[in-house]
Amino acid sequence: MTTEATALPLTIETDDPRRDTAKRILDEAEWLFRHYGFTKTTVGDIARELGMSPANIYRFFASKSAIHEALVERMLVQYEVMLQEISARPISAADRLRIAVLAHYDATIAQMMDETKVHEMVLVALDEHWSTIDRHLTRMAQIMTRIIAEGIAAGEFAEQDPALAARCFRASVISLCHPTVVAQCRVDRDVANAADLIEFALRALKA
Repeated sequence: MTTEATALPLTIETDDPRRDTAKRILDEAEWLFRHYGFTKTTVGDIARELGMSPANIYRFFASKSAIHEALVERMLVQYEVMLQEISARPISAADRLRIAVLAHYDATIAQMMDETKVHEMVLVALDEHWSTIDRHLTRMAQIMTRIIAEGIAAGEFAEQDPALAARCFRASVISLCHPTVVAQCRVDRDVANAADLIEFALRALKA
């Protein structure tokens, strides 16, 4: 799915009034989506809460789906910021990977249990293979590759291709990170717990 959000990039800090208006739209849309759900909220609802016309909303976002995609991207950036912060900590590479995966898992569980409507928004993005998701996965892979490369350089992990190692590590802990797989595994009693899975994956990096 591709959408044509016309808002300025959300990761650039400016004092542009256009950017401020786009942020107000997203903030209000997120509140409504969280409380009433994506399907029950219309562009007209968002406009009414902001005291503007739907036509004005469309000056910034081409459709409700474009608003949805921008919101999902904003939420995914929060995961990236979290991982960036963990990756910069002055601790071992293994500890950084361990903390990062557990933090991602805990955040995913909290979203599923406490923010079910937000969880549904993310699932739609995954099911429809949005480019937003692809960009997010690429950035997450880059951060993880860097951590593993630093672990190899420090002698923590065996000599290997860090990019390939990162792909394999992520695949081995997919049941802790991918929202759909997390949901499925929570009801499967044969799945190993989070701590055991992470330790197994870390041992593979060291072998």
